[in-house]
Amino acid sequence: MKRIQLLTFTAALLISTAHACADDVWKAGVAKTVITPSQRMWMSGYASRDRSAEGTLHDLWAKALVIEDADANRAVLVTLDLVGISGELSSTIRDRIQDRYGLTRSQIALATSHTHSGPIVGGLTRFIYFLDDDQNRLVDEYARFLSDRIVAVVGEALTDIAPATLQHGMGSATFAVNRRNNREADVPQLRKDNKLEGPFDHELPVLTVRRDGELHAIVFGYACHSTVLSSYQWSGDWPGFAQIEIEQRHPGVTAMFWAGCGADQNPLPRRTVELAEDYGKQTATAVDKVLAGEMHTVKGGLTTKYKEIELAFDTLPTRDQLLEDIESKNRYEVARARLLLERLDRGNSLPSTHPYPLQMWSIGDDIRFVILGGEVVVDYSLRIKAEISNKTVWVASYANDVLAYIPSRRVLLEGGYEGATSMVYFGHPTIWAQDVEERIMKAVGNLDADKP
Repeated sequence: MKRIQLLTFTAALLISTAHACADDVWKAGVAKTVITPSQRMWMSGYASRDRSAEGTLHDLWAKALVIEDADANRAVLVTLDLVGISGELSSTIRDRIQDRYGLTRSQIALATSHTHSGPIVGGLTRFIYFLDDDQNRLVDEYARFLSDRIVAVVGEALTDIAPATLQHGMGSATFAVNRRNNREADVPQLRKDNKLEGPFDHELPVLTVRRDGELHAIVFGYACHSTVLSSYQWSGDWPGFAQIEIEQRHPGVTAMFWAGCGADQNPLPRRTVELAEDYGKQTATAVDKVLAGEMHTVKGGLTTKYKEIELAFDTLPTRDQLLEDIESKNRYEVARARLLLERLDRGNSLPSTHPYPLQMWSIGDDIRFVILGGEVVVDYSLRIKAEISNKTVWVASYANDVLAYIPSRRVLLEGGYEGATSMVYFGHPTIWAQDVEERIMKAVGNLDADKP
């Protein structure tokens, strides 16, 4: 009788173990490559740039993580130490990845860190820098170089794929400050007095990849601008220093960063290398606290969804209004007016909408990774997390197409840089229509509910 009971117990244990293993069977591959420009090309990030880069503080990187569930469903996250990427260049790169490796658009995410110490990327805000022919040639050459590097690094990550365990946890960092509600000079005292104002998102999601019990990759995100530095040296700003610090603390590990909804969040105070390094160390310490705590093993499968919607512009300017802008004392308004008038002169009308990319990855049973285009203000991450409250929610922006600032309705009505004037620098004819937030939130809700 005891022998029968023992056999029954053993069989039950084997079945239980088999189910546990089925839940936890993941594969992952990681690769990285340097994407620092080899020539002294123009930098991006600030419209006031007036010359080429003058050196390298630390290298810029493209890093790729491939994850695969037990049913061979795959997703590829590419993180880039860049200010952003245009929709045109992004589409070209994702099409190449699809053609070469058989991955669909929903399975590929190109996430930029939004460092303001990187190069001009393709057509993204290029017109505001008034480049000569030689500099325009270098920008075009870099776009081709970047495309080749990204396609290659995805291939390397696919080659690296092997059984892995995925775990996740949530950390926190507090150096992001709402720049619309707090004067930069006042921040140290406001922080000391606990009187900082405005919404923020200090969550710092962490995903780890382990092989044979050893850390292989650490992926993390945070909602804050990468604007500590404004010099003429290439660098990943504070996210670059964070990745360097994490990799130094964990030899052999690849650290990857994605930017959250930090369009109205600044790292304050700023403007020194020491501060950028310090924020990097604060981030690395926050990650280490997550690693030292109770992390959750990812169980379940992987699904990937992608959608593009049309965001409407507000009332479009007339030709006469554009001709008035040509006489403006603001050189950027003049440049935009010329850009739009050239479009009209070619017989095209001004665009009334712009395509907007959204993605949602369900990683296991409890993670929803929402991936948004554009420079998205923090209101979105807070609202998305509130509306998908029964899951662990991560919200990235600056991905796939950094087409413009994406204000909430509140920020749009308040105006200011994020709500209105920034549209000049992206070459858009006017501000967004007042339903911009609801269009995006409806699309996110439909992706979560698996609606068309």
